[in-house]
Amino acid sequence: MDKQDTTDFGYQQVRAEEKARKVAAVFHSVADRYDVMNDLMSLGVHRLWKRYTIELAGVRRGQPVLDLAGGTGDLAGRFARMVGPEGEVVLADINASMLRNGRERMLDKGLAGNLRFAQVNAECLPFPDNHFDLVTIAFGLRNVTDKAAALRSMYRVLKPGGRLLVLEFSRPVVPGLKPIYDLYSFTALPLMGKLVTGDAASYRYLAESIRMHPDQSTLKSMMEEAGFERTEFYNLSGGIVAVHRGYKF
Repeated sequence: MDKQDTTDFGYQQVRAEEKARKVAAVFHSVADRYDVMNDLMSLGVHRLWKRYTIELAGVRRGQPVLDLAGGTGDLAGRFARMVGPEGEVVLADINASMLRNGRERMLDKGLAGNLRFAQVNAECLPFPDNHFDLVTIAFGLRNVTDKAAALRSMYRVLKPGGRLLVLEFSRPVVPGLKPIYDLYSFTALPLMGKLVTGDAASYRYLAESIRMHPDQSTLKSMMEEAGFERTEFYNLSGGIVAVHRGYKF
């Protein structure tokens, strides 16, 4: 395969057009147990990471918000309450199984009034220019085939003064944390995946995809290349996770 036509799928190199299909298969496999696994894998800390991201968002009543890779709606549900009936939140995901579960969860919580659901590819968003005050993507950017194209697409749909928040696994910065984190990622995660979902391979991919994702400084530079300004990042849990924020002016 020509290297220019390939991309990473975990530690594998696959044709660029195959990655979306392979990622879709991963999330279709784990969709029904996704929330349970998130709690187990992070010992519940993912809720604190998401809460911190929501606090950084600065969402106000009446604003339109786009939550990409929205999964089961952890962020979108909170934003729906914050923007109120005058606002609108689009819970978007490329994966039909995840989107279905998210929609059912939001309906069960009575949050359908100002929520829309859309199956979209982050690389080519089907929304108007200058439309959203906030775009978020939590634990989804590392699964995108062309991250630079996705960042440009997010920039396009943001209003001037709008902001992007990227919550994603990143690189540990605390001395001595990396070997412990690696041991946990490549032993405990696949084992939990096998026991809870019957799928160890998807969680092995998860660990690999985290290592292939750009580190904090590289992602910051990618956001700036896409047009974002005042770009900054916040390390959480010793850099295991980071929140990047950038503005469109």
